[in-house]
Amino acid sequence: MKKIVALIMGISVILLTACGGEDTPSNASGGEELKELTIATDAAFAPFEFMDKGEVTGFDVDFATAVLKEAGYKANFDNVGWETMLQNIVNEKADLGVAGITITDERKKTYDFSKPYFESTQLILVPEDSQISSVEDLKDKNVGVQISTTGAEAAQKIFGKNSDQIHQYDQVPLAIMAMQQNDVDAVIVDNAVAQEYLKNNPDSGIKIVKDKDAFESEYYGFMFPKGSDLVNEINQAMETVMENGTYDEIYKEWFGQKPDKF
Repeated sequence: MKKIVALIMGISVILLTACGGEDTPSNASGGEELKELTIATDAAFAPFEFMDKGEVTGFDVDFATAVLKEAGYKANFDNVGWETMLQNIVNEKADLGVAGITITDERKKTYDFSKPYFESTQLILVPEDSQISSVEDLKDKNVGVQISTTGAEAAQKIFGKNSDQIHQYDQVPLAIMAMQQNDVDAVIVDNAVAQEYLKNNPDSGIKIVKDKDAFESEYYGFMFPKGSDLVNEINQAMETVMENGTYDEIYKEWFGQKPDKF
């Protein structure tokens, strides 16, 4: 009788041990939980990133989420603003930055970048009754830009680095608001952002001025702390997402057309 009891107890211990193995954390597919990466951003740059019902959303959000998923990571967006984003990447408080960030030689001195994923250029926003039709017409005007952006760099090339004709703002919407209040005569901003603003604000009394001879093409990339180990694997994942049709789908959802190849 004692042998039978001992045998039953032994079997029970084995069964309990086997059941206990089910408590190991896993994701929906049964594998290990994805490691989370913090993405610093400035969610005031529609349609790339903006706030909607308390959440960061936009083209960049969908694209970066797809790229990180392909690389085996989960994206956690931290809306800290443009200047803080740049600083957080330097101090490695964020794993990377995604916010319509143009790749420039000057920025490469401080940061590492992914491969390019979006081609852009600068446009000029002016009131509908403005006589401004080119960069040449800006010479005696006051211009609004977002601080530390390629729009600000473009203005510096026109007026000089320390010109008091350049008015810098924390966000593009603030620069546009200043123009509507007659504090500045024009705003220099990325083309997709300008077009998105007018699409969402058709009665704003603002028009777009293009000057292809004055503004060169520029390219957006993910920004990383200098020497980051993530660059190569994110680049590989980005290449996959751009080649397997995912990028085209996300682009069409946000811009209503397929992307041009660059």
